[in-house]
Amino acid sequence: MNKGISKTTINLFRKGALQTAIWSTILFCISMTAHAERVCNVQNYGAKPDGTTMDTQAIQHAIDSCAAKGCGIVRLSGGTFLTGPIVLKSHITLDITKGSTLLGTQNMADYPQAEELRQKAYEPLIGAKDAVDVTIRGGGTINGAGQPWWKAVYSHVKSRFTAAQRPRLILLDHCKHVLIENMTIENSPSWTVVPYYCDYVTIRNSKILAPPWSPNTDGIDPFSSHHVTITHMLINNGDDNVAIKSGQPGSKGYNSPSTYIRVTDCTFIHGHGMSIGSEVSGGVQHVYVSNIHFDETSHGIRVKSNRGRGGNIGDFVFRNLSMKDVKQPIVITEYYPKIPKHPKAEPMTPHTPRFHNITISNLTATGAHSAGIIIGLPESPVRAFQLSNVHIHAKTGMTISFATVKVHNFTITTTKGKPITLLQGAKIVKK
Repeated sequence: MNKGISKTTINLFRKGALQTAIWSTILFCISMTAHAERVCNVQNYGAKPDGTTMDTQAIQHAIDSCAAKGCGIVRLSGGTFLTGPIVLKSHITLDITKGSTLLGTQNMADYPQAEELRQKAYEPLIGAKDAVDVTIRGGGTINGAGQPWWKAVYSHVKSRFTAAQRPRLILLDHCKHVLIENMTIENSPSWTVVPYYCDYVTIRNSKILAPPWSPNTDGIDPFSSHHVTITHMLINNGDDNVAIKSGQPGSKGYNSPSTYIRVTDCTFIHGHGMSIGSEVSGGVQHVYVSNIHFDETSHGIRVKSNRGRGGNIGDFVFRNLSMKDVKQPIVITEYYPKIPKHPKAEPMTPHTPRFHNITISNLTATGAHSAGIIIGLPESPVRAFQLSNVHIHAKTGMTISFATVKVHNFTITTTKGKPITLLQGAKIVKK
């Protein structure tokens, strides 16, 4: 690369390339013959919006018909369309109009087993693989009807219905240029929206909903994906509101990192907060989170990993965060899920988590149970961690170990015990 080219210029080149790709797709559709069918209404293919007729084949036929013409809009309007798994294709818009619902079948047998995310799993309700220019929009609802799957989890002490062994609601596998907007997406059997090895994904102006007790109903899980924008979302669910991932624990194959993720102007309720991890053996870099309100979530900002599931994890900015009745506003841990009483150093491996260059600024939290934790590994301390204009009111304080934390205008007000407890390898530096 020419060293004389500035970063600004390079970014402009990247932006131009993206705009070129988008406009190429638009021009492709415009260039279709005037007699080509632009809208494939699923009712014209036999679908009945009565909520009881299985419309899977009709909806898929409409998708395939539009795709055969190069591009098109698959429209669901006028009621509730009951379906099993469907697969979107390149240059297809799934348009579920306001007042209409795509309803997932509750018959578990309607979901074929498959390999998803390198694991044995079930096909998602809505899937897409190796697709380009995919849109889901319209103002309607996608309802995963996940109640039977949740019940199965709670009815087994050692349930075989793990997160992977339940269908995800929307799984985008190796797709590019994806847009999800103006939708209500609810009651997923497992993770709700999963961009897996995707590039240029935008999810905006929508709601993701599930009961607080529903197991593993993550809102959005960018997994080894790049240039993902999540904005103006209300996510009220039973697990991570957003969780950025990049590789399963102990993975032996190559895992791409997740990079350039933006989460802005959202409200998170009841779930587990804004998470990075814990499956991050491919690493995560360049995450920007801003203007988020947390209400009764279990955590606020949570970066979590452990030996065997970590990597290069850093270059994160979290700013302008308000938290009300969040149990733990800040959780930064390289010991997930359990912190040992007497930590001992172990040899570094490619999957040792390496947390670095993390900044949290302009955070206000009230009603917390614990201010949180910042916990590194003895062999891999948390590095270049900064807190600026952070004010937390909590019952108990914050614990720090194996981490150097730079602080400016940082206060913790507690009703019990010390505001900050420094354990082995901990250091606070005032800026």
